[in-house]
Amino acid sequence: MSPRLKKLIGLLVLLPGLLLYIGAVATLAERVPKFWLVELFYYVAAGVVWALPAMPLIKWMNSERPDH
Repeated sequence: MSPRLKKLIGLLVLLPGLLLYIGAVATLAERVPKFWLVELFYYVAAGVVWALPAMPLIKWMNSERPDH
């Protein structure tokens, strides 16, 4: 698969996934207790957790085709 096609596929998967994640984080944020330490932990965790499923996709998008 060409690198260009892999990046297009990755973009078409990543953007909707991030939009869904942002919507879920914003919706769940309404249920977080209004204590600054809890809110801090929630937003730091929410800011990092999105990268866990995105990292393998981004690595795949940027991987080169093996020469045969």
